Amino acid sequence: MKNTVRILRSEKGWSQAELADLLNVSRQSVNAIETGRYDPSLPLAFAIARLFGRRIEDIFLDGEASAQAAE
Repeated sequence: MKNTVRILRSEKGWSQAELADLLNVSRQSVNAIETGRYDPSLPLAFAIARLFGRRIEDIFLDGEASAQAAE
């Protein structure tokens, strides 16, 4: 699943470790989410969205939404 977590984190000036602390997850989890190797649980996705003041749909894009955006 594509996402904008890395961009949003960078805009805040946070390291992966700082974001991980705010979310109560490991830095490795943040890295895996950012690189698309891991899709967060729904509660974690909500926590990420709340932290950045965005909707889940604005941060996480499924394959179909990504394809439509490219058209």
